[in-house]
Amino acid sequence: MSYQVKEIQTKPFEGQKPGTSGLRKRVKIFQQEHYTENFVQAIFDAVDPKGKTLVIGGDGRYYCPETVQTILKIGSANGVAKFIIGKDGILSTPAASNIIRKYKADGGILLTASHNPGGPNNDFGIKYNVSNGGPAPESVTNKIYEKTKSISTYKVIELPPIDLGKKGFSTYGPTNVEIIDSVSDYVQLLEDIFDFPLIKNFVQSRSNEFKVLFDGMHGVTGPYGHAIFVDALGLPESSVQNAIPLPDFGGGHPDPNLTYAHELVERVERDNIQFGAASDGDGDRNMIYGKGAFVTPSDSVAIIADWAAEAIPYFKKGGIHGLARSMPTSAQIDYVAKKKGLECHVVPTGWKFFGNLMDAGRLSICGEESFGTGSDHIREKDGVWAIVAWLNILAYANQQSPNELVGIKQLLEKHYAVYGRSFFSRYDYEEVSSEGAQKLVDALNEHISASSLAKTTHTSKSTGQKFTVAEVSNFDYTDPIDHSVSKNQGQVVRFDDGSRVVFRLSGTGSQGATVRMYVERYVPASAGPAELNKDTQEGLKGLIEVALEISKLREFLEREKPTVIT
Repeated sequence: MSYQVKEIQTKPFEGQKPGTSGLRKRVKIFQQEHYTENFVQAIFDAVDPKGKTLVIGGDGRYYCPETVQTILKIGSANGVAKFIIGKDGILSTPAASNIIRKYKADGGILLTASHNPGGPNNDFGIKYNVSNGGPAPESVTNKIYEKTKSISTYKVIELPPIDLGKKGFSTYGPTNVEIIDSVSDYVQLLEDIFDFPLIKNFVQSRSNEFKVLFDGMHGVTGPYGHAIFVDALGLPESSVQNAIPLPDFGGGHPDPNLTYAHELVERVERDNIQFGAASDGDGDRNMIYGKGAFVTPSDSVAIIADWAAEAIPYFKKGGIHGLARSMPTSAQIDYVAKKKGLECHVVPTGWKFFGNLMDAGRLSICGEESFGTGSDHIREKDGVWAIVAWLNILAYANQQSPNELVGIKQLLEKHYAVYGRSFFSRYDYEEVSSEGAQKLVDALNEHISASSLAKTTHTSKSTGQKFTVAEVSNFDYTDPIDHSVSKNQGQVVRFDDGSRVVFRLSGTGSQGATVRMYVERYVPASAGPAELNKDTQEGLKGLIEVALEISKLREFLEREKPTVIT
């Protein structure tokens, strides 16, 4: 195949700074002439792809197929030796991490904006992962950003588009291309981790009383869910819904929480389904929800950590080398770690921090309160892994208690009776004024520097509860592996009863600002079932009132209510 490398003149665009989840903007911004090409060339300028093997995959959102072809043109011109591409340009983020690791690729380019809406008027994203399968560290993303600021040309090879729907080997100019099945390697990975025969026996033998429903939310995991729940576990087709990936996610918001996964919640309650689960647009997040029982992500990772070495073959065999959570996530997993004598790390938000600990052999299971849960089997959070982990644990728990049905609610109650409960909720204020959000942060930082809130007592008007501030601080983190320092990772207000409130400006939106407020109150096991099993919002009501009063959040953001409560 004859080809010619062309150099195209271009100019830098402002604002092409990738975060921990890559570069996310509206589709129309990426569609500007040279915009996507500039960023892709900047990646290759930063990582030197000559002679390397790279993986390409995306969540199937609008503008993915065109961008795969753009990466082929530019990557081939820059000397990439081989591309491994998911069929139709699709790979879930966890599946892509697995492919990078399994086939010893040098990295990968993932086309996703994760849980953000898709379609021509919504979001797109490009993210670079390194050879361990995890997100590029700041040293790499900073280098990419510097390249975007000085770029003057990009290289392309102009050849006809490759048929992304045809599996097999081909060439694109000097570059070898392999298009692989998007699902099979990942399903094999999970079959090596979990006790599929045990799960299958449980869900089939108890099918009348234990129904399962998986919601792909028209994101990338629909085919993965069908392959696992229907093909591997033998569940009926009705156990999977919204399983066809769509460029606009069916017009929905593919974020698995109580607000956006309402279709799952409604069907679980209506049809008396004991186990419901949803995944997000690119497959790295999850929600567990059974009849009358919502599992917070903080509780989810703690329960997986509690049962893993006993119930899940991967951990039975290899052991657990440490636990971790992001700082805003509740301390529920800390209590599990303490009881089991395990190291427990608290890191900033961003999966790359977990990856460093995993690569050093100091972390096995971890989670973020933003519905991300995972383990050292890959270097990304993994929504479907977490869902199957729950099924494995429930199958094992029921094997131990054959005379009673142990469902999600029973598992939660058993856990609280041993460890106590961290009542936890997150309030998201999306697309608020960036100026107002900054004023909120500045006011909190002023309290920190002046120690003006310390020792002050605040009373909830509705519950009468009193909360005395112990300290207000900024969360800083020194990585124990590479000794890098991450500062100002969130403002934390701690109270003398152990409760706390965290405020963070989020970097996952594509416009405006998103402010997240995290509220946590611990109740010990000795408080008894009546207190431990309260509704989350009831358990947190007084603290939430005090948090809003102290921060003056509503005044700064000019919002009375959050966009989403989880």
